[in-house]
Order: sequence, then structure tokens, then C-alpha cells
Amino acid sequence: MKIVADENVDRQIVDRLRAHGHDVLSIAEVEPGIDDDLVLLKARESGALLLTGDKDFGELVFRRRLLSSGVVLMRLIGLTPDQKDDSVVAAFELHGPKFPAHFAVLSRRNIRIRSVQLESPS
Repeated sequence: MKIVADENVDRQIVDRLRAHGHDVLSIAEVEPGIDDDLVLLKARESGALLLTGDKDFGELVFRRRLLSSGVVLMRLIGLTPDQKDDSVVAAFELHGPKFPAHFAVLSRRNIRIRSVQLESPS
């Protein structure tokens, strides 16, 4: 699966996803510090899911109605780095096909998946 990892995604998670065969572009490696709307645009233009820990993307997708090819928001507070890696990799293995065109919130205990807008508002 093609993924754009926001710069707040731990390097260890990026490495684990790559090791599991995912094509991951890490913003921290290529363009650290770019604005969130540009991160979202980069993911959409490359047909990739956006993986992030930043709740501001919910604002961009649902309130400002910016187009998205899919967002996975990690809310894994209180987990060790290894537990976070395991949770993210398992989520992509089990639910990855559901993520495109959706906004998913991955928490310690569950995954909530909500449809997002695919076309520009009129």
C-alpha cells in the first residue's frame, strides 16, 4: 500500500511498514516542516493514504472539506514504541483495503472508519 507518513510518525513505524512491503514516503525525510495542507495534497496527488498523529487533519478533511485519498489518524497514547508499531502494522494488514477514501482513527482498543468526500464541493 502507498502511504505518506506525516513528520510526526515515528521512524520506527515507517521502517516497520516498509519492512512489511508498504511504499512509505516519510515527510520527515523529504520535506520536514511543510504545512499540513501540503502534506494532504502530496498524499492525494500520489494516491497515497496519509498516516499521521495530528488531529488537525480532521479539521482539514471534514470542516474545510479538502480532498483526501484517505487518512489514518493514530491515537496511541500510552503505548510503548513497539506496541505502536505492532498496532499500526496490524491495522494496515487487517483493515488496509478499507482505508482509501476514508478517515480512520486508530486507538488502543479499536479503529473507527468514516467515509470522506471524494469530489470538490459545488
